[in-house]
Amino acid sequence: MSDPARGGADPGGADRSGGGSRLIRALAAPMFRSLRNRNFRLFTAGSLVSNTGTWMQRVAQDWLMLELSHNNGTALGITTGLQFLPMMLFGLWGGVVADRYSKRRVLVITQAAMGLLALILGLLALTGSARLWQVYLLAFGLGVATVVDNPARQTFVVEMVGKTDLPNAIALGGACFNIGRVLGPAVAGLLIAAIGTGPVFLVNAASFVAVLVSLAFMRADELRTAEPVARAKGQLREGLRYVRARRELVMVLVVMGFVATFGMNLGIITPLIAKKVFHSGASSFGLASAMQAVGALIGALVAARRVGPNRRLLIGSAVLFGVLEMAASLMPSYWLFLVLLVPTGVAMLTFTTTTNATMQLGVTAAMRGRVMALYMLVLLGTNPLGAPLIGKLAELVGPRYTMTLGGAVAALVPLLVAAVMLPRETRAEAAADLADHSG
Repeated sequence: MSDPARGGADPGGADRSGGGSRLIRALAAPMFRSLRNRNFRLFTAGSLVSNTGTWMQRVAQDWLMLELSHNNGTALGITTGLQFLPMMLFGLWGGVVADRYSKRRVLVITQAAMGLLALILGLLALTGSARLWQVYLLAFGLGVATVVDNPARQTFVVEMVGKTDLPNAIALGGACFNIGRVLGPAVAGLLIAAIGTGPVFLVNAASFVAVLVSLAFMRADELRTAEPVARAKGQLREGLRYVRARRELVMVLVVMGFVATFGMNLGIITPLIAKKVFHSGASSFGLASAMQAVGALIGALVAARRVGPNRRLLIGSAVLFGVLEMAASLMPSYWLFLVLLVPTGVAMLTFTTTTNATMQLGVTAAMRGRVMALYMLVLLGTNPLGAPLIGKLAELVGPRYTMTLGGAVAALVPLLVAAVMLPRETRAEAAADLADHSG
């Protein structure tokens, strides 16, 4: 960790570029306080460009797969599954890599690899030589790069901003992600209609340059760099034992597992509700995703002001998310359904920001990569399991009741887990914990 006496970053993360400009004072406001740090500003700007490109590629890849497979939904599902499969198989090893090596250097390698994969796919599509097996292979390769990139990127944030501003930085990262989620599909749709899928992949490949440039221009002496963990046998098992011995971390992972598997599959269930329940046309499908993204963006900005590792907020936001999801599933009209998706997105983003901050601030620097790899495995690795389950339930009982059930699980399980796993905590300790993280 950098020390001000040795020329490192000061505890508040103040930018040393001088000037006392109005911009820096504005960024010092509670909602944007982590952006006072020059390195994080660079990283956020680069990530915003890259996130937009990534969402553009998701739309273009789906469209390309439908073209190559003659509208075969199975081929589309295989592509998505292959992209998540490496997370299930190797996700925990990505955390070991993040702990062993410089996170900044790891990110340079993974981001360059992702850009190269997008470039290859773009050239194949542009020349008309793309085949199904090639898209499958590239999707799997992207998943492998993500396995290492995710824990390194998550844990690099604390090295840029420090522990005090970490919750704020996580929330702003969520805002950045959701801005890309709103802009990317819209821009991709226009480009695909105008010039086809190939150029969209090339635009995404170019977007990774923004992240690489931001990493290259960072001030190394302002990074609170953790000492890399020396290579040794059993480090993966060591990480699992470390988490198992900490009740708070286990609670977060159990709650996240149930909420992610049953409640956070809105991307699957909302199109089904739109089509089968409200009989909306294809043009209305994108509205559901956009409304969720808007809600998540609002939630990120709200969370940027107050959210920290607060167990009451963690449980409360999960319960609220489940209740709002159930309420949305019971709406009598499509427009009321869309309106309810906004506060649902707010609650979901508050929950994920709180869980992320709780995991990162509750561990030592030497273990943070392995712990966050486990967190990402639970958050994203459950998708290949939860998505088919939600889809099958929708076939059996209908999408409306499936969404109601998912919301019920998301609302009830956190309460049960908290009751079972936190019975020894006194009210005085809970009040002290609340005061520490809300003051």
